Amino acid sequence: MNSNMMKQLQQMQTRMAKLQAELGEMTVTGTAGGGAVTVTANAEQKILSVSIEPEALEEGAELLSDMVLAAANDALDKAREAAAQHMGQLTAGLGLPPGLI
Repeated sequence: MNSNMMKQLQQMQTRMAKLQAELGEMTVTGTAGGGAVTVTANAEQKILSVSIEPEALEEGAELLSDMVLAAANDALDKAREAAAQHMGQLTAGLGLPPGLI
């Protein structure tokens, strides 16, 4: 590898580390039951909080469980999408196929 390629690789690694750190700061929200259940996650696909409105408790355990599951999956889907878009900035202009990194 020539020195120019090494320099580009180091710049890409630095940028990748920065983008990954930013993923932990990005948050997304998933909801279910018309907002009765709200789940917040970061773009690293970690659940940060779950909020349940009091009226959702009256729906019974089974329906409440379904709403929590739906809201969590909604949040994680949004987290994956946000992460893919954010990390796509890294490969933009490099001529690499999407999904390689």
